[in-house]
Amino acid sequence: MNKNYKRKITAWERMLNISPYSVVSMIVRIKGTVTEDMLRNAVTKVQQRHSLLQVRIEMDENQEFWFTSEGVELIPVDVITRVDNNTWIEVYNQACRISFEFDKYPLTRIYLIQSENVSDVMIFCHHVICDGLSLAFIARDLMEHLGDSGKEVEILTDVFPMTRQTIPEEHELSGLITKLLERINSKWKQEEVIFDLEDYENLHEAYWKNFTHSTISIELTEEETNRLIKNCKANKVTVNSAITAAFIGAQKIIQGDTPHNSKVAVAADLRSKLVPSAGEGMGFYATVVDLEYKYNLKKSVWDNARSFHKKIKKLYNNQNFFRNPLLFTKLEASIIESKPYKVLGHIVTSDQSRYEKISSFSKCQDTAYNLFKRSNSHSIENVNIGTAVTNLTRMNFPKLYGNLELDRLIVLPGAGFPLVTVNLVVGVVTCSNKMSLLLDFAEEQIDTNTVQRINDIALQFLLEADSI
Repeated sequence: MNKNYKRKITAWERMLNISPYSVVSMIVRIKGTVTEDMLRNAVTKVQQRHSLLQVRIEMDENQEFWFTSEGVELIPVDVITRVDNNTWIEVYNQACRISFEFDKYPLTRIYLIQSENVSDVMIFCHHVICDGLSLAFIARDLMEHLGDSGKEVEILTDVFPMTRQTIPEEHELSGLITKLLERINSKWKQEEVIFDLEDYENLHEAYWKNFTHSTISIELTEEETNRLIKNCKANKVTVNSAITAAFIGAQKIIQGDTPHNSKVAVAADLRSKLVPSAGEGMGFYATVVDLEYKYNLKKSVWDNARSFHKKIKKLYNNQNFFRNPLLFTKLEASIIESKPYKVLGHIVTSDQSRYEKISSFSKCQDTAYNLFKRSNSHSIENVNIGTAVTNLTRMNFPKLYGNLELDRLIVLPGAGFPLVTVNLVVGVVTCSNKMSLLLDFAEEQIDTNTVQRINDIALQFLLEADSI
């Protein structure tokens, strides 16, 4: 590796640290021949470019977590035969069940899903070091080195993570909230439970034995992408609001007026809002805006989209964007990190090494329990979001790289919450003039047939300008 890198994992990042379900993935579809040697060369160079691709995780004597490049291995690369456009989904499902060896390897794995003329490169990454945009930039960097094997590495200057120091100083919590958080911290310190990498292994194994994540990938053609954009322009609404409204409405038609249907979460990128800007650096620089929106079945999807956009636009401001990051800078990081163990600890079985520790913590109605209960996120029985949308928007990357063509990108956004507590996650990215939509869901919450029916209606809404 090119340098030594070490820093403490921030409070904002520790929301995702040692979480069994917090993974983000990017599928890079490439036309042309991609060999294993070509990809390994490109991965090695891209790993040199981004510091967070060079780190493993270690815990110090004070039970604090750090990123360190000392003794880290190369990013693993696996090669799988590609059968069709959906082969990557099975590879992804299998990858999720393999825990990260945080203390040995980088927090990224690469899979080459290979055929003679078309290949998919899957970038599989733990959320603690990245967001969706991070992987889009990694995808472009890989394409540049695949297209030109002799290209020299342009090493990025280390970017700063999101902390109190990088959040603009005019944004601050009120004195009342600060005092409340201080009281929570004081109580937690008397009860504090620290979770480590062995705890992660236990919870990871239990989680993937108990829950089934399923995925439906929708690959719009250039013509369909242009039609959707044209419909949005004609109806004077953003693509993001149209997609969100379409899937809210489709769920309501298929599932009825469920308690969670009106609860919506839309991801927001904070890179350019930090001081200094995070630019194209790798890291976790995203948040979500939560709101309630009741879809009106008596109106068209476009009327609903305009109404939704009007409502969310008022919430798209720095005060809302930085609310949670600021809260996390004041809370003890270990309480944030304990959430998966509080919510899911009951599924760990008695034959696992940390059963007593994790199961007893999950049953304890302590400070952590009371904190999570305030947001109704203390139990997997509670569905807190009907529709969660991450739209990376249009990535204006070149289409051609040497003899290779970047055909499309597909994003699996990942999350800071168990998928079973969300009805439907929608990931969207547009590249090479083609939009890809990805539906992610837990079979324990909603079945594949239902999601397919929802998808059919949502696409009809979006692609037929006169749909209602």
